[in-house]
Amino acid sequence: MMGSPEFPLLSKEGDVIIGGVFSIHTKFSQPPVTFTHKPQSVVCSSVNLRAFRFAQTLIFAIDEINRSHNLLPNVSIGYRIYDTCATILKSVSAAMAMINGDEDAGENNCTGKSLVHAVIGESESSLSIVLARITGPFKIPLISHWATCECLSNRREFPYFFRTIGSDYYQSRALAHLVKYFGWSWVGAVRTDSDYGNSGMAIFLKAAQEEGICVEYSEKFHRTEPEKLLKVMNVIKRGTAKVIVAFLTGLEMIQLIEQLSLQNITGLQIIGVDGWVTAKTLATPASYRVLGGSLGFSGGKANLSGFADYVVKEFWESAVDCAQMNVTEIQSSCSKDLMDFRHYNKDVPELRYSGNVYKAVYAIAHSVHSLLKCTQQHGCDQDLLFDSWQVAESLKRVNFMTKNEEHVWFDNSGATPARYEVVNWQLGPDGNVQFQAVGNYDASLPAEQHLTLRPDTIVWAGGTSQVPVSVCSESCAPGTRKAPQKGRPVCCYDCIPCAEGEVSNTTDSNNCEPCPEDYWSNAAKDKCVLKMVEFLVFTDALGMVLVLCSLFGVALTIFSGFLFMMCKDTPIVKANNSELSFLLLLSLKLCFLCSLTFIGQPSEWSCKLRHTAFGITFVLCISCVLGKTLVVLMAFRATLPGSNVMKWFGPTQQRLSVLILTLIQVIICVLWLTISPPFPYKNVYLYKEKIILECNVGSAVGFWAVLGYIGLLAVLCFVLAFLARKLPDNFNEAKFITFSMLIFCAVWITFIPAYVSSPGKFTVAVEIFAILASSFGLLFCIFAPKCYIIIFKPELNTKKHLMGKMPSKSL
Repeated sequence: MMGSPEFPLLSKEGDVIIGGVFSIHTKFSQPPVTFTHKPQSVVCSSVNLRAFRFAQTLIFAIDEINRSHNLLPNVSIGYRIYDTCATILKSVSAAMAMINGDEDAGENNCTGKSLVHAVIGESESSLSIVLARITGPFKIPLISHWATCECLSNRREFPYFFRTIGSDYYQSRALAHLVKYFGWSWVGAVRTDSDYGNSGMAIFLKAAQEEGICVEYSEKFHRTEPEKLLKVMNVIKRGTAKVIVAFLTGLEMIQLIEQLSLQNITGLQIIGVDGWVTAKTLATPASYRVLGGSLGFSGGKANLSGFADYVVKEFWESAVDCAQMNVTEIQSSCSKDLMDFRHYNKDVPELRYSGNVYKAVYAIAHSVHSLLKCTQQHGCDQDLLFDSWQVAESLKRVNFMTKNEEHVWFDNSGATPARYEVVNWQLGPDGNVQFQAVGNYDASLPAEQHLTLRPDTIVWAGGTSQVPVSVCSESCAPGTRKAPQKGRPVCCYDCIPCAEGEVSNTTDSNNCEPCPEDYWSNAAKDKCVLKMVEFLVFTDALGMVLVLCSLFGVALTIFSGFLFMMCKDTPIVKANNSELSFLLLLSLKLCFLCSLTFIGQPSEWSCKLRHTAFGITFVLCISCVLGKTLVVLMAFRATLPGSNVMKWFGPTQQRLSVLILTLIQVIICVLWLTISPPFPYKNVYLYKEKIILECNVGSAVGFWAVLGYIGLLAVLCFVLAFLARKLPDNFNEAKFITFSMLIFCAVWITFIPAYVSSPGKFTVAVEIFAILASSFGLLFCIFAPKCYIIIFKPELNTKKHLMGKMPSKSL
């Protein structure tokens, strides 16, 4: 049991020999160099209890099979177990010894076949690669219980490599899923500088990028490079990531823990891998100060019935003949450091990867058993029945259930399906560190079911129940978007509020989405709401003022009409065609009332009514004023000797002229309504945050034709009234018509630019103001002087005054 690379640590002969290669010791020393013909052997020390349990599990499984009557009856299985001391040199020596035998022991293998039919080991990927490169050319199947490097899945390079554990392809992706699950977008990464660490970390970094996770730093070191470890520590101290993914073996993890403790670096959430996360040797009070609350993936616990009793009794009696030795014999023949574990089995309930060794032994047994079923009738060569390459080919077809109902088979890469427990470092009631299972990862299930967790059972770093936060930048709330910081990873960003009319309704949104045409962003910019629809309403302050002005104008018009009706037989009412005066008052009342059609929600009928009613009533009004102006001019001409002009412009002609002039506007409006009438229109372009509901004029030609015709009549009326302004004072109505037309033209000339430039509902307000202002101008300028005379100066309301028989005063 002293162990050396040339001699098996434990061995037993049998019909079928299984080789075992484990790093039972983890430290070695080189003895002084002596001048001999061969190098001195390396001396190992410091027992790795976990690896020792692997060796015990191999022997336990072989003993079970040898006692079985169903599996390999009448065939015995033997073993050769080598201790490599976790060194490549000793791994090479052990591999050569299993192939060729040992010269010093008198084993000269000249048969062309290896001494073993299959090999189980190593624990580390780097050592397994060395073994696979040596045993592969000899077609010896190598089954690893713990080598997870994805590089070993290359069947072209390692055609005879198998493993009873999933590759790091799955574990690395599982790490990325775990990090993503808890929302950690900013992590650090440390790895072993070996095939295991470099390959696994490369897969993790790729998966992390796919999941949107940023890695602040990715550092590596090897157990033989303390200066690199110090560099890693400096990077960790400078880093801001609160979560570290440690893709390390147990040996590198021991060194990292020592440095974290020495430099008092605590509070980091460590995410581990199967290389160390359930290593009992790491679970000490000192390491818990650093690793408490760590999460990681590990193989399931090995439920090996009877194994606990076996390791304290049967193993030492059967496999190691030390049971009956005295102290002196034990010291000379048995390894003292191994004998320290003779009565120890408290670690057995926590054994995890020993189950993989157990499955590896049974896989070899089933492959050999299937070969034994071959008969000469099937063309089998009995001389090659137990050749190693046949065992390897048979392993590819192995498919069986263990006593624990665990299905074992190998996929095309030579690995079993990847299944892990998610374990959490917690303190038990007794104060000892426990590896508490808090979830599972099964790569054979659908993608959305790969990872299952019980977050409420997790204890986090520092002993808290709150999930740690590890982000480069705080999450951007809804209503903002992420803007990457120049020169930094994509996880480092600033939160920029969404622009007006754009929203983001999720956390950490990369873009703000524009709202639909009829919608606008709310104040928080996290929701699109219907735009406020704006139009001039009766309840607005502006609308109420305009309504009151309109009704006031109607009231004044009715009052003037009532006054004229009461005094219809007086000279001032009868003068200058009282019919036109009453018709003018009616049209003015309609003008005041038509302004009300511009207030309220535009509809199809209101849009048509407001513009046509406005156009027709104003033409009627101007036609009446034009008729009165012509009457004044004609009346003056009629006073000249020999003039009979009034017979050509009597009451009938006056009515006819008003009718014809109004009919022309009616025709224009009918054509407008027929070809392209006004219609309600949602103006979403004037204001971004609201919709202006207005009446689109439809045909711009029709609209400006209506206004142009009104303007033409107003200008004509103004010119004629201007020509009659110097008539005698008693015929001064022409002067007031001139003033009214001057006001009318001024209002509508200023209306055009104001109408074009006024926004929203104020456009309608400007139009109403123009209607009211011009209507009031006509009412006051034409009828106010007459009403004044009727009410306050009745003495002037005489025929003598109007005929010029008495001096008059200018009004």
